[in-house]
Amino acid sequence: MATSRPFTLTHVALATLASTATAQAADDTATSLPTVSISAPRESNRAELTGFGDIPLTRSPLQARVIGEEQLKDTGAQNLRALTSQDASVSDAYNSVGYWDSLTVRGYVLDQRYNYRRDGLPINAETAIALDNKARIELLKGTSGIQAGTSAPGGLANLVVKRPDADVRSATLAWRGANSVLGAVDLATRFGNDRAFGVRVNVAAEHLDPELRAAKGKRHLFALAGDWRPTPDTLIEAEVETSRRSQPSQPAFSLLGDRVPSANRIDPRINLNNQPWSQPVVLEGQTASLRLTQRLNADWSAKAHYGTQRLHTDDRLAFPYGCDAEGNYDRYCSDGSFDLYDFRSENERRVTNALDLSLQGRFATAGLAHQLTAGVLFSRFKARFEQQIYTYAGVGSIDGSAVTPPGPAILSDNTDRTERNTELYLRDVIQLTPALSTWLGLRHTRLHRNAVTTSNTEATGYGQHVTTPWIAFNYEWRPGLMSYVSWGQGIESQVVPNRPLSYSNPGQALPALKSRQLEVGVKGRTDALDWNLTAFDIDRPVYARDDSVVPGPLRSDGSARHRGLEAGIEARTGAWTWVASAMLLHAERTDSADPAVDGQRPPNVPERVFKLQTQYAVAGLAGLSLQGGIVAESDRTLLPDDGATRIPGWARVDLGARYAQKIDTRTLVWRIGVDNVLDRRAWQESPYQFEHAYLYPMAPRTWRVSLSADL
Repeated sequence: MATSRPFTLTHVALATLASTATAQAADDTATSLPTVSISAPRESNRAELTGFGDIPLTRSPLQARVIGEEQLKDTGAQNLRALTSQDASVSDAYNSVGYWDSLTVRGYVLDQRYNYRRDGLPINAETAIALDNKARIELLKGTSGIQAGTSAPGGLANLVVKRPDADVRSATLAWRGANSVLGAVDLATRFGNDRAFGVRVNVAAEHLDPELRAAKGKRHLFALAGDWRPTPDTLIEAEVETSRRSQPSQPAFSLLGDRVPSANRIDPRINLNNQPWSQPVVLEGQTASLRLTQRLNADWSAKAHYGTQRLHTDDRLAFPYGCDAEGNYDRYCSDGSFDLYDFRSENERRVTNALDLSLQGRFATAGLAHQLTAGVLFSRFKARFEQQIYTYAGVGSIDGSAVTPPGPAILSDNTDRTERNTELYLRDVIQLTPALSTWLGLRHTRLHRNAVTTSNTEATGYGQHVTTPWIAFNYEWRPGLMSYVSWGQGIESQVVPNRPLSYSNPGQALPALKSRQLEVGVKGRTDALDWNLTAFDIDRPVYARDDSVVPGPLRSDGSARHRGLEAGIEARTGAWTWVASAMLLHAERTDSADPAVDGQRPPNVPERVFKLQTQYAVAGLAGLSLQGGIVAESDRTLLPDDGATRIPGWARVDLGARYAQKIDTRTLVWRIGVDNVLDRRAWQESPYQFEHAYLYPMAPRTWRVSLSADL
């Protein structure tokens, strides 16, 4: 039975307009006061991912967040999962130590193939993404039909590479967890006439030894970025990155029969992948890009940007799945045992190439000012696999004590994929009045998807043309206070999981389906305070397996509708800095062919989330700041057809300190922190994947220490 709606966007829109109208009326009564000038926006107030990169986020009719390099260092960020502590809209989605990162935004899982960008170009995130050479992470929330040809509707994440914008000589030594040790160097310089040439080098090597047992590994990174400014109007940028990580990954726990096991009785350091035959997951990647930016005149510029990414993966795991003894294949056995499988898919190769050609400029016509961007993006993706092993190995136990032999080396088909996109896009900001502007976006995407098994059978494919519009109205009531309403569409392409025992169409590429979003928001900004309040309504079509036959096909099955409120604030009061965000989310399945699923909250989606990061600059000791963080999330469901089976909500406290010490002309930056300072035991997330309910425990108390020195 469908649940009742707790609020509607109509109510929120009326309340927003009423509040901003009241603010305007208050301004009208104070016209005798002098005009207050607003200082220039900080760098973190802009994000090129939005498509309107030179317009401040505080004046843009959308929601985005920029996490800068210093924020990442202060919180000990190692990977994209760090975003889950920074913003209330972001949560975990099957995040495993030793594997690639998975995120949800506004309750939707971001697609590793389509929802990630690198300097604005599409990349595949089915790999380990190092942050050592990244200047910041940009997060766009909501349907992204004008920014991406295909993507899940939660949002986009963009990784911005460090460039040689200034001279840098820095070395870092860090320790965390049981005994992980990192050494990194960051060097940049400019040279030549008028410093026209720039080079930046990032090198990192790490011995991985987290609190999780049987998860030792290693990683390294080398990245080189350079640029050349032959004339004041021309900028040529090039960069290359190579990385490798080898580490055993972490399987999840699950339901034990009909009960949710107590997190207090589970040691979060247990690794169910601890078998004598377990091998590490190896994730290698090479990425390079070349970008030319040419200013044509004072108002117009052109850009050509090419990027290529080549990934190599050996995916290996002792994989717990189901309980044949009790006839349950979506959970473990009541006594804590489970069926253990030997999974090996080696020599996976993924290649992504993209070329973006665009023209940006300003002009006026009929008395209206325009800010126009037009372009075309060509992208190609190939996934080539070898036959894989997925065989029964024996019975495991959640205490990690059971030892089994490896499964028989029986090979089965995998699925190769080839995808081509051509995306024509147009964006225009029209200034209708000094206070009112219209934002228009249109993207026409031509999709071509092909799939064939590794034994060259069961070839499938399709072509599809889709147009996704976006429109927004933005009203600035006074400098620093604006409200907006936007509506847009997005498209999402899906591939059936390569599991022939579960699906009758394994590995098949499915036609893209359209999602849509309505969003209403208000934003405010002063010298000491930034704040925003947003309401959104997203309707996303869903594919689900037809269980009337076994194995059944993956098919279109209603939609997942997510309606929510987001609020964010950044305040600077004396020695204190506060960054807080909260989200209320009402998510439910609608129009499903399965009455047990219809009206249920999707698994692993919290209804309430709160995140806080605070910093205090100690007055008695210059350069010392104390830091704290709180992450709190409400309960989550485990099964798509049973909203009563849940994991409890939880809260975690993190603490840290940073001390910038000046010695002669050099600066040393000491950082110390402890995550989960109270050593809280809880189930942190409950992803439902491959028709199986999983449980990941919160990581135990983890210490981290680092020293960065300007050389």
